[in-house]
Amino acid sequence: ETLARRGYDVLTALNAEMLGESDARQLAVAVSQERAIVTHDRDDYLNLHLQYLAEGKRHFGIIISPQRQLPGEIVERLLKLLDTVTADEIENQLRFV
Repeated sequence: ETLARRGYDVLTALNAEMLGESDARQLAVAVSQERAIVTHDRDDYLNLHLQYLAEGKRHFGIIISPQRQLPGEIVERLLKLLDTVTADEIENQLRFV
């Protein structure tokens, strides 16, 4: 909600009816909508990122946040990143917040 109030186009897995879908499927849907994806799942998304690069496929950014952070801290770190990079700069990038 905080990101949306700041003008970012946010879609949660819940709102997208993607809860329970595989990580590969969630990333594919994000790519089809030209969206970056935010996740706590470091290992799977690191592997997906490397797979996309090896196959010459593009994604629109993967942002990984440690699960042990408080929600407010996650939002603060996301805002810091999103306020300093453009959509073009995060394309095919894996970033940690």
